Amino acid sequence: PEMLAAFSKQRGITFPLLSDTGSATIKAFGILNPAAQTGSQAGIPHPGTFLLDRSGRVTSRFFEAAYTDRSTVSSMMVRLGTASPPVAATKISSGQLDMTTFASDEEVAPGNHFSLIVDVTPRAGMHVYAPGASSYRVVSIAVTPQPFVQLRPTVYPPSEIYFFQPLNERVPVYQKPFRLVQDVQLEATPEAQKALLGRESLSLTGTVDYQACDDKICYNPVSVPVSWTLKLKPLIRERPQIK
Repeated sequence: PEMLAAFSKQRGITFPLLSDTGSATIKAFGILNPAAQTGSQAGIPHPGTFLLDRSGRVTSRFFEAAYTDRSTVSSMMVRLGTASPPVAATKISSGQLDMTTFASDEEVAPGNHFSLIVDVTPRAGMHVYAPGASSYRVVSIAVTPQPFVQLRPTVYPPSEIYFFQPLNERVPVYQKPFRLVQDVQLEATPEAQKALLGRESLSLTGTVDYQACDDKICYNPVSVPVSWTLKLKPLIRERPQIK
């Protein structure tokens, strides 16, 4: 408790922190890590976040594999569908779509799990193809791979079935505004921290790929370049000084 109080004071934290002596609360929530029961790691929980409503009921939970891995608050809000584009969002228009791209966070650290977002609005009469469509290019985010950046599967919203009369076929599509979410994990391994040390930003590039059609014409597949730049901050590793 004394070290936690010192850390709270040192970092200017104003909300309550639980030291949880004896891991009583951790055990009550069923998240005690059985693989870490010796030395300084004894009694620690599986790392994660619970979201509660005003009545104290758990409404969502987000858990990670290692203590250095953390979902940012903003990325959790994105996955819950409650995030709005920031002022720094980028607007892109193609022949058939209008898009707004942004990142869940302006600043990330090694171990952070954050999100890249593309909000898509098909123009009047247009549709693009959703997962499950064959013989067409499904709309997708393709992020260029780079070291120490892990890409998780893109999250798609529910689609609708469209009847394309000229070919007498039914296919899953998006005709109304929808959001694609690409979750990203910045590694926190010793190698990653060493490679990222001293860097001030992280730049991610890629494309939004799609094929659009109206009720008469299917247009050629398109790849629209997109990019995101986030500030980098180091992990906090200093231990608080107890007086």
